[in-house]
Amino acid sequence: MDSIKKVISTELKNFESKFADAMKSDTPLVDSIMKYIIKRKGKQIRPMFVFLSAKLHGAVNESTYRAAALVELLHTATLVHDDVVDESTERRGFLSINAIWKNKIAVLVGDYLLSKGLLLSTSNSDYEQLHILSEAVREMSEGELLQIEKTRKLNLKEDIYFEIVRKKTASLLSSACAIGTFSSTQNKELTAQMKLFGEKTGIAFQIKDDLLDFGNDNIGKPKANDIKEKKMTLPLIYTLNKVEKSTKRKLIYIIKNENKNPDSVKFVIDEVIKCGGLIYANEKMIEHKNAALQLLRQFPSNEIRSALEELVEYTTERKY
Repeated sequence: MDSIKKVISTELKNFESKFADAMKSDTPLVDSIMKYIIKRKGKQIRPMFVFLSAKLHGAVNESTYRAAALVELLHTATLVHDDVVDESTERRGFLSINAIWKNKIAVLVGDYLLSKGLLLSTSNSDYEQLHILSEAVREMSEGELLQIEKTRKLNLKEDIYFEIVRKKTASLLSSACAIGTFSSTQNKELTAQMKLFGEKTGIAFQIKDDLLDFGNDNIGKPKANDIKEKKMTLPLIYTLNKVEKSTKRKLIYIIKNENKNPDSVKFVIDEVIKCGGLIYANEKMIEHKNAALQLLRQFPSNEIRSALEELVEYTTERKY
């Protein structure tokens, strides 16, 4: 990751101060929460994709910085809202906003972040970038609702899983690549190509998250959290579609009724491993990663492309 950041070190340093300025508020409570959010910021993967996508095709400019800030503002807003929806009390090893300030304030903070993103774009006439990101927010909402609708019976098919992942997770990453490219080129054809690259990468990223939930690494959330939250991940979907009917019934019963019981959860994990669910999901992850790299390698080889390739590899090799 350090070698990737080195290529865009100046841009990331400038971005930190610009993003902090974009988060400021004259309201003391809001300003305190914004500072808390900045303090617990993650790996900033999406801004990195923005800057690298921009530099791959042109020069980073003020529009690029606004694009990176817009992505991060919208991403942070969705995380705050997700924690309320999921009733999560922890995010990236810190207490979540709703855990400290309760749900009402957390929802309003998410709304505030969305409004900051909108104002940042409209005040600078970045209408195409805002359009791209607005589509992503719509797809993320649709993906979340589709997941709720389709997973109630715990009988999710693989094609629906990928539709949910494409909308809920990959859309924001694909938009980061798209608006980064557009900010330095204003070329819609290149923008579309990079958006597809980001989508493939985003799907691989989510499958890696699915796999990490079955591992022992410190990933910022409890092990088997997806099972406890009744989320249908790719390893589990594959297993439910492969095991005998009696085992499938038992697995579904556990996920519905005994998802907090350590022994029952262990049974589910053991069945997924035994059935080859992790192996299958890993193969699908590699398939999407390779598709992303193939799209990227249509462009000339240089330092920026190499950094993007390394960032794609990181998404599937990370430990958390």
